[in-house]
Parts: sequence; C-alpha cells; structure tokens
Amino acid sequence: MPQIMQLLTADGEGFVTRPVPWLMLTWVGIDGDRHAGPVRAADARTPWHRRGTKIANTRQLSIVSHEECVQIAALLGIDRVDPALLGANLVVQGIPALSLLAPGSRLQFPSGATIFVTEQNAPCRHPADRLAQAHEVPGLSTKFARAAIGRRGLVGLVECCGEVAVGNAVSCIASPAQVAAPRLPALA
Repeated sequence: MPQIMQLLTADGEGFVTRPVPWLMLTWVGIDGDRHAGPVRAADARTPWHRRGTKIANTRQLSIVSHEECVQIAALLGIDRVDPALLGANLVVQGIPALSLLAPGSRLQFPSGATIFVTEQNAPCRHPADRLAQAHEVPGLSTKFARAAIGRRGLVGLVECCGEVAVGNAVSCIASPAQVAAPRLPALA
C-alpha cells in the first residue's frame, strides 16, 4: 500500500524544504510554507497572464515519488536525489509512476485530508542547481532537466483539510480524464 515516506516544509528562506514528522494541510496549503496561500503571482509557467498578476494558487504543495527520485539519481549517476533539494513537501512510496497521474486525480489520507492534483511539476533550474552543488558533478544542472522529465512529481492544492503524518497510507483516486503518458528516456 502506498504511504507517506517523508514530509517537508519550506518555512525558512528559499525553496529548499526541511523534514517534519507531520503537517496540517489547510485551505492555503501548509501554513508558513513558502508556497502557501490562496493566490500566487503569475510566472513563466503561466505566460497567458502578465508576470506578477495575482492568480489562484494551484501549486500549494509539491509531491514526489521515492521511486522516481531513485530513477532520476540513476540517470544522473549520483547516489541519491534529496527531495528537500527539489522543494518537495510530500514524498510517497508505492506509486512508482506518480508523475503520470492525470490532473484531477486526488491523494487522500486517513484523516480525510485530500490533495487535488493540478499538474505535473516540470523540471526547473533552481533544484537542478542545488543538486549540482550538493553532488559537485559538472553538467549535472543541464542533465537534471532531461532526467526529470515525467519524473519530477506533481503539484496540487488542498481540497479537504486535515493532518498527515509520516507513515500514513495514501489512497490514490484517479481522475476520469484520460491523459496520454509522455515518452520517458530509458533508464541507464
């Protein structure tokens, strides 16, 4: 059964998260987290809005799969991809193709807390740079983008509030929408 392997929050400076034993998911996401709030500023991910325009925050939480982090590490030739360096809030184990869940899918926990998946999280420069610094591997930043395509996890918003804790079971409620899976680079 899928479960929460790690919980993290970005309650300090920057996007890098730190582990915590439990989190309260609220209408704004995770209170005190860098990405919490009902609205956010439009950025490069939303080119149909002028940069900086206030829009609904559909990126309150970042969820990654332990199995996909292992795959990315193998493709990069490093021992481990630390989810904290990706800015992840939840690390789940037991959903190996987590990143391929369709928008509209839900992740639900024993408390009733539910995350509504809004989209796949595309690889970006900041986590790539942090991984490169941590592993001191030349060219790792540029290799990360290719290795993480379709494996970078998901973002979502809190649909139902509640507490989540490390070790909690995760129920995956698939979206009825049919989405074609992207082709992934082969594992080395």
